[in-house]
Amino acid sequence: MSKDIRIKKGLDIKLVGEAEQTIENAIISNFYSIRPEDFHSIIPKLIAKEGARVKAGETLFYNKDNETMKFVSPVSGEVTEVKRGPRRRIDAIKINADKEQAYVDHGKFDLSADADKVKSHLLASGCWAFIKQRPYDVVAKADKTPKAIFISGYASAPLAADLDYTLAGKESEMQAAITALGKLTDGEVHISVGKNANSPLATLSGATIHKISGPHPSGNVGTLINKVDPINKGEVVWTVNAQDLVIIGELLLTGKFNAERVVALVGSAVQKPRYFTTKIGSEIATMIYDHGIEKDANVRIISGNVLSGKQVQPDGNLDYYSNTISIIPEGDDYEFFGWTKPVFNKISTSRALTFSWLKPSKKYDLNTNTNGEHRAFVVTGGYEEVFPLDIFPMQILKSCMYRDIDEMEALGMYEVAPEDFALTEFVCVSKQPHQKIIREGLDLMLKEIG
Repeated sequence: MSKDIRIKKGLDIKLVGEAEQTIENAIISNFYSIRPEDFHSIIPKLIAKEGARVKAGETLFYNKDNETMKFVSPVSGEVTEVKRGPRRRIDAIKINADKEQAYVDHGKFDLSADADKVKSHLLASGCWAFIKQRPYDVVAKADKTPKAIFISGYASAPLAADLDYTLAGKESEMQAAITALGKLTDGEVHISVGKNANSPLATLSGATIHKISGPHPSGNVGTLINKVDPINKGEVVWTVNAQDLVIIGELLLTGKFNAERVVALVGSAVQKPRYFTTKIGSEIATMIYDHGIEKDANVRIISGNVLSGKQVQPDGNLDYYSNTISIIPEGDDYEFFGWTKPVFNKISTSRALTFSWLKPSKKYDLNTNTNGEHRAFVVTGGYEEVFPLDIFPMQILKSCMYRDIDEMEALGMYEVAPEDFALTEFVCVSKQPHQKIIREGLDLMLKEIG
């Protein structure tokens, strides 16, 4: 049976500011921050208090619901601040990094070990944080056994980091990670790669490789799950980001938690888009200033891609899962008669006074302007044109809004994550926050069903 997957529904958003394939070392950050909010649904219990000294890979906090699940420091240094929010919620843990890094030695792992030993090692070393589960799109529960594990090695989002480039030369680490992860499932490990790409993931053994093609969101792991092995009630699958395989594999092979990551600095507001080598939680400023943008520029900085990433301030930090920093102009200006005149410089799925369909290869310099205000849902059929999953997007969004759990279940809520609705949010004429609606729906189901 062919392992090729072709996606027909979707939309490629071609933007100015793609990263050149050159890698530089980012300026070494003085401070690194880990934010528990990156680990959705986890209630942190702090171990490393202010003033404590930690090594790279040493535990900062653990999961209140599972004390064996550790979350570790990306660097060695001193914990200088624990930022707290309402009700003493832990918002961030700030670490002043040492000039010379010291690492916790977890020891070289025997890859022939059984599943229980693999699980215990990943939990204790901090690498479990890289494993997410569906349903609910949260850090995986260690007491569950997934029916399959899915990894997307094809990035189709606008200006996303080229995984074929950033993962080159890391085959041994990724193979170690796949070998270990394969022991944790009764099913298969599924990996998607670009149909015409030369992906280092395509050479790995112990996994089923799927060549995928078509417009975005063909690179989303949710699309891969839907086309290969959809999730039914009572079933669980796990997902891992491709770049996180390298960290997991290096820990297994060397015993060292190396939080190093290749990050793409992209966007039309960037003077010279390219790749940087940095670490999880590093200061954004070490990459954008003197290299990317001017300090007084009116831009939006996004940790992640422009569709599903998270806005950060210039003094913010790279989040735990991102390998892209996108910088685009802030759309806070008013466009006079914007909706009554022909539009040539914007992307639209409609042909009413818009002409992007005439030049499908054209790259656009877009800003953050939503070109309209929030209003009630308008039924246009536009969501279905860009949504390749076998799910009714309008109906599932509405069921989330009126909190009907039975209907959410019936419509396929177990299978989706907020990023699957990033494109429908982009084309929405009602300017509804689709990703926020889906996240709140998933949180409701997690609370009520678990």
